[in-house]
Amino acid sequence: MTENTETLGSTGDVSGYSFEKAVAELESIVARLERGDVALDESIAIYERGEALKKHCEKLLTAAENRIEKIRLDRSGKPQGAEPLDGE
Repeated sequence: MTENTETLGSTGDVSGYSFEKAVAELESIVARLERGDVALDESIAIYERGEALKKHCEKLLTAAENRIEKIRLDRSGKPQGAEPLDGE
């Protein structure tokens, strides 16, 4: 399998990536680094790309967590309403 070094070696903008696309590229970067068959300069470049992808994934996960609501139940166990997931 041939890696796309233009994509993986670039630290270009990832803000438009979906979570799934960012994770897939991040997994590809990790696999290449674990194999150890990448030159030092390229390893540094793709590591930096991986950092950008990781931060983007964290941002998307945080946004998703903020949208999740916890269902409140009354004493009989019936749904009564919703509140933020981290609400007390």
